[in-house]
Amino acid sequence: ALDAYGHTGDISGGSRTVVDVSADISANTMWTANNEYLMDGLIFVNAGSELTIQPGTIIKAKQQSSITTGDGASALIVRRGAKINAQGTPDSPIIFTSELDQLNGNLSAIDRGLWGGVIILGAATTNQPTTENQIEGIPPSLDAKYGGTNDADNSGVFVYASIRHGGFSISGVPGDEINGLTMGAVGSQTVIHHIEVFANLDDGYEWFGGTVNTKYLISAFCADDAFDYDQGFRGKHQFWFAVQAPDEAGRGGEHDGGDDDETGTPLAIPMISNVTYLGAGKNATPAGDGNDRAIYFRDNAGGKYYNSIFYDFTGNGITVEDLASGDDSRIRMENGELVLANNYWFEFGAGNDLNGMSTQDFVRDHLAANQNVVADPMLRGTDRNGGSNGLDPRPMLNSPVVGAAKLLDDGFFTETGFVGAFDPNQPLWSNNWT
Repeated sequence: ALDAYGHTGDISGGSRTVVDVSADISANTMWTANNEYLMDGLIFVNAGSELTIQPGTIIKAKQQSSITTGDGASALIVRRGAKINAQGTPDSPIIFTSELDQLNGNLSAIDRGLWGGVIILGAATTNQPTTENQIEGIPPSLDAKYGGTNDADNSGVFVYASIRHGGFSISGVPGDEINGLTMGAVGSQTVIHHIEVFANLDDGYEWFGGTVNTKYLISAFCADDAFDYDQGFRGKHQFWFAVQAPDEAGRGGEHDGGDDDETGTPLAIPMISNVTYLGAGKNATPAGDGNDRAIYFRDNAGGKYYNSIFYDFTGNGITVEDLASGDDSRIRMENGELVLANNYWFEFGAGNDLNGMSTQDFVRDHLAANQNVVADPMLRGTDRNGGSNGLDPRPMLNSPVVGAAKLLDDGFFTETGFVGAFDPNQPLWSNNWT
């Protein structure tokens, strides 16, 4: 659990048979909890096939030096038209990790980039000029296309899973590192909730377009951004938690509207509520790009954050793209397509007032007009090293965020009486499986 992150993931039980996996999956296949699966290179689940993974199954991945297939890294890639049915439970999560992980605490939060990651590709829309595109990092000679016209596309079920120590360059080229969980044009019928990405060398999560909805996502100690979206990403999302590492980190949220055509539609306007983003620390000096702010909107991105906590970043709270001409994220804000409402901000290196939240007048005006509060949310424990109070991001019972949530008029969102990702009156929803 989060109160002892340096000791998570310990697995006990009987011995498991190691099953080497080096071939693509072209028929309905089940990975069972009595085995330990070792991915050797890029493993594709092909269209028309479904990979079912039992609760409690452990999937490990070879590092580049031991791969026999000639691929640049090991990763699991679910192609368009394929499905993953990975339904872990709180007591029996599905674990993806490196072959070096003995699951007894031998690896730590700084052991990153030991394998690739998990990629799910769908047929929902993006705002790219072409309907389908190759996902980043995969060589063009391999079919890893995403995108289509079906926003209700279904790539399966992915719940109660932990993705650890990934982020190695899929192509083997430095700078081409992959995210813990990459989603390319994943559609709204796909079910994703209760996922952890731990100690990834790149972003925790990245969405390239698509309409998938999510709940209960954790990005912990990743070396780049926690939550990154692009290419017209939409959907509804609730209960995200990010905790950045003092040694290397990016932004809590890096939000881009488009790539090749920033004015393309659909615009990137996801609706997000009840997140808690903890930065690397206001006095930290992490390597990496962008930990000087909690959120960055650019490339004509919109997006809406409600009922959330942003805490302990080295610089400002937020930057919004403001170009001299043409469409930009400032226009999205002025059009009501970029909204920050009813959020709490505190412990920023630039100061604990509106000037510390943003250097931009129009952003400060927006924050003030939309019930954003600069005040201590009184979290129980933010020690990333598991000190006396540990890492417990629940607010104290006398915190000002208790009872401060505003109800969203949308049936997807769970009604809460609190701001942030965690209920102060309940156990952490991360317990047991992270």
